[in-house]
Amino acid sequence: MDITPFFGTAWALFPPIVAIILALLTKEVYSSLFIGILVGALMYSNFNPVGMVEHTISIISSRLGDNGGIIVFLICLGIIVSLMHASGCSKAFGEWAAQRIKTKKSSLIFTTLLGLFFCIDDYFNSLTTANVMRPITDKHKVSRARLAYNVDCTAAPICIIAPISSWAAAVASYVPPEVQADGYALFLQAIPFNMYALLTLTMLFTLAIIRFDFGPMRGYEYLAEEKGDIYGGTGNMYANISTADNSNPLGKALDMLLPVIVLIGGCIFGLIYTGGFFAGEGVGFIEAFSACDAYMGLPIGGLIALAFTIIYYFLRKIINMKQFVQCIPDGAVAMTPALFILTLSWGIEGICRESLGAAVFVHNSFAGSDFPMWLLPPILYLLGAFVSFATGTSWGTFGILIPITFAIFGYEVTELCIICLSATLAGAVTGDHCSPISETAIMSSTAAQVDFMTHVMTQLPYALFTAAFSLIGFTALGIVQHWIVVPIMMVVLVLVLIGMKAAYKNKPVVVKYVSKNAVEQQ
Repeated sequence: MDITPFFGTAWALFPPIVAIILALLTKEVYSSLFIGILVGALMYSNFNPVGMVEHTISIISSRLGDNGGIIVFLICLGIIVSLMHASGCSKAFGEWAAQRIKTKKSSLIFTTLLGLFFCIDDYFNSLTTANVMRPITDKHKVSRARLAYNVDCTAAPICIIAPISSWAAAVASYVPPEVQADGYALFLQAIPFNMYALLTLTMLFTLAIIRFDFGPMRGYEYLAEEKGDIYGGTGNMYANISTADNSNPLGKALDMLLPVIVLIGGCIFGLIYTGGFFAGEGVGFIEAFSACDAYMGLPIGGLIALAFTIIYYFLRKIINMKQFVQCIPDGAVAMTPALFILTLSWGIEGICRESLGAAVFVHNSFAGSDFPMWLLPPILYLLGAFVSFATGTSWGTFGILIPITFAIFGYEVTELCIICLSATLAGAVTGDHCSPISETAIMSSTAAQVDFMTHVMTQLPYALFTAAFSLIGFTALGIVQHWIVVPIMMVVLVLVLIGMKAAYKNKPVVVKYVSKNAVEQQ
């Protein structure tokens, strides 16, 4: 087929624009991304319907083949999580933690630390952290809205800076093959510049340590501490759900810790193995990590951890054959939303970059222009936040913007390019964190057992507060192009929060209900 007349023109950006607009209108991302793919395939085939179908199948099939290792890794994660659930280790770990947590401050800090430990996947993180910590934070009068915020913050914002995670694998899979560097290595280089993730982590610890809240969250925390109402006026929406303890009584806290530790160690082994560390050619650890193949290394680690978990649980006799057989499809099904988003994102990325030449258009637009390149980080951050807010998905945003980010620099990896990649990732997480159609927000509120809109509206001021500092930080990074900007912004954020606490000291608490259910019950 001849090259479409749309190739390398502004029309190459039309499919993702269609997907974004549809996501805004329908509040549904899967069909929006798929329609965007169909629109791009129709343009590529010169409006031949049969050609559209053929090219859609071709581009998605090729992407699935190219990223098969990432799919294996995600399914391994899903099965491991399912095995953990069957083992009863979550309840045992919660009981172990409850004996050591004595104050509200320590309960919030431990929630954050637990989220950091379970950073391998945002779904796993949200469900596990919330279920383990919910009885403990209830005991110390932490509002469910505050718990949901803490859980949501240790999902996407932490996974995006976790070297061993499903997010690292996803980001690596979106790096165009024209870039002469490993996608995983580029992800690692972007971590120190991820302003929103690092500032969110700073915010979590600071708010817990200085015991301060603002916005609607302040009212909900007041109700929890002074009135004993951890639900903030909504009542227990999950009261009708059976609370019978059906978990495995044989599980222990160690049964949760060991598989995660082996997963991290297995992935590190797999990555340096593919980087030539064990080839006997004098390749060092750092060099091997930089030259690794994430598409092979992460699945190796996932399979090692899965094999260990299965053998260990059978030796411990905490699962039987029936449970094991059931955990395999349950784990795979649990990862279906992530795999579906990845597949559609790979599809629209392939349509735009390969079929329509979006990268060519973007590069030609910037090459030789007088555009002030230092403005790119804040622009990409805002663009990433908008796209992610509209679609409700970080991963879908990665598929649209990461290839464009590298195309701006002609696929040459420079310091500013890495900063721009980090800005794109941070923006995607920011929008996801604020979006009322975000799957992680829905999962966090469900796991914390709090009204969904209560979670969204109490979290929003915190997310926007951190986003404002991130925008300033990325602007400074565009000018200075040095990591020192990040710790400076972290210190400024802490000082501002301390100043805000002093300013709020004598202000009366005004309870502002943000949920229809809460208003109706007052």
